Amino acid sequence: MNHPTTGCLAMGLRTKFNLAIVTAFLIGFAGAGIFLQRLFVESARQQVLQNARIMMSAADAVSHFVDKYVGPLAEPINNSGTKFVAASIPFFAAQTTFRDVQAQFPDYTYREPALNPTNLADRPSDWEADYINDFRNQPGLKELTGVRETPTGQALSLARPIAVTSPDCLACHSTPAKAPAALVATYGSVNGFGWKLHEVVGAQVVTVPMALPLQEAHRMFMTFMAILLGVFVVIVLILNVLLHYAVVKPVVKLSRMANAVSLGDMTVEEYERKGRDEIAVLSNSFNRMRRSLDSAMRMLEP
Repeated sequence: MNHPTTGCLAMGLRTKFNLAIVTAFLIGFAGAGIFLQRLFVESARQQVLQNARIMMSAADAVSHFVDKYVGPLAEPINNSGTKFVAASIPFFAAQTTFRDVQAQFPDYTYREPALNPTNLADRPSDWEADYINDFRNQPGLKELTGVRETPTGQALSLARPIAVTSPDCLACHSTPAKAPAALVATYGSVNGFGWKLHEVVGAQVVTVPMALPLQEAHRMFMTFMAILLGVFVVIVLILNVLLHYAVVKPVVKLSRMANAVSLGDMTVEEYERKGRDEIAVLSNSFNRMRRSLDSAMRMLEP
């Protein structure tokens, strides 16, 4: 019959060991979760931001093409006063071209709002006006990003300033008298004038949805955490098996032997453990103590 302390000993060792390793894991698991969640969300944000910059570059390419090739061809028509070719305006061309893209991806938007636009369709919303005013108040600012809530989820916006960098722009936007007659006839003489050289008048604004990248980031996060949890369970099982055979089993056996010897049973066989680890040293010490006790008991016999 086993002494009750032997079972408690094994349970105590396992409990303390598992409690220590579970506590360490939970601390590490929580820390890793916080770090990885931020990492995956930031990675998703950078991916969306890169997509926004690609869209911005594509819009710039359209504007550059129109300014270089279409504008000179349409200039005589615009100056004639009979018809205004809106497609000769880089901003108009870029936004119109992007509407074809938006037809397939409605959550993606590209706009070039201005505080005092020629075309009233280019008036900014409140949050777009905030971007423009930030650029006007901070001349060295080249780019702004922000995340806002939309009916379809979070969306990231990338904004860059639109400034009057060339005197050629003032030909259309300084005064109605200097503007092409066709432009004034089309849009009127009230809006889009009074611009000044080097003044920030508007902003390029690209908006890209973040719902799908955030969902993917969350899925990757949960997958990684599940893998981490699975690895921990496997490690705990392996460590418990090693603990049982390397520590608990020999210690329980030594405990039983010590208990029997303490009750006067000197017929208990010695426990032999090969090696130089702590359990082997303990077993050798116990065997020497047992032999010494046996010799002492014999010397006391009459």
